[in-house]
Amino acid sequence: MSEKQAVPAVGESVHVEGEAIPHPWRRYVALGDSFTEGIGDPNPDSLGGNRGWADRVAEELSRGCGSFSYANLAIRGRLLQQIVDQQVEPALALKPDLVSISAGGNDLLRPGADPDQLAARFDSAVQTLGSEGATVVLFTGPDVRDTVLGKVRLKTAVYNENLRVIAARHDAVIADMWALRQLSDPQMWSDDRLHFSPLGHHTIAMMVLDTLAVNHTLEPMQAKPLPPKSWRLARTEDVVWAREYLMPWILRRLRHRSSGDGISPKRPEASTIFGPAMPPGAGL
Repeated sequence: MSEKQAVPAVGESVHVEGEAIPHPWRRYVALGDSFTEGIGDPNPDSLGGNRGWADRVAEELSRGCGSFSYANLAIRGRLLQQIVDQQVEPALALKPDLVSISAGGNDLLRPGADPDQLAARFDSAVQTLGSEGATVVLFTGPDVRDTVLGKVRLKTAVYNENLRVIAARHDAVIADMWALRQLSDPQMWSDDRLHFSPLGHHTIAMMVLDTLAVNHTLEPMQAKPLPPKSWRLARTEDVVWAREYLMPWILRRLRHRSSGDGISPKRPEASTIFGPAMPPGAGL
């Protein structure tokens, strides 16, 4: 592809060989860590046992487009440099015309992480991914002010501003999770408080499709109001969370291990989502 695919305007119909289609893309490759792998959105019917926002986006992009294919190279626990070293070249080999990359979140959780240095490394990866004309989608980090990740809020904000500069420099698309205020609802997060819940992944998928100006069938899902909690119940939940999620995370860091050790990409090859025919109601 000699020219970068332009993101279509809302309501615009793109034509290929005389056939009207909802978007111009035919092969999507997703790169990243647990966020893109879909952790927090378990589904036994999905490859790898997790669905996630990227699968949901690919499902919608596949509608009415039997030739559309999708690969997901993301692996939980990966740091930015690992994603660059292990996923960028395999992604290019798949000849995508749409690429998403989310990286740096795990780095920002580490003491001493420098968002400016991370962005400098990220910049070259974005340039490489877009070098063959693919549309590249970048993700800002969410506003984690009211979560257990709140300590990295300032670094996330600085990193996000760097990502906006990178996107402008390389004509990439920004999927802005910082602006997605729905993510402040605790029900958007999974039990481990580190990953998004099915509701969160669904909401993010809608945002990505809207950002790409793609008509889709996803509808907003309303979280139920949380019941009031007693002080004792809240503290008990905190203790359970620390034992089941926080301590294992700390121990992995101390042992220089990753949750992604021994894990392979769930969709290493670009393939169709639904096969020859899409089943009724798929992706809803």
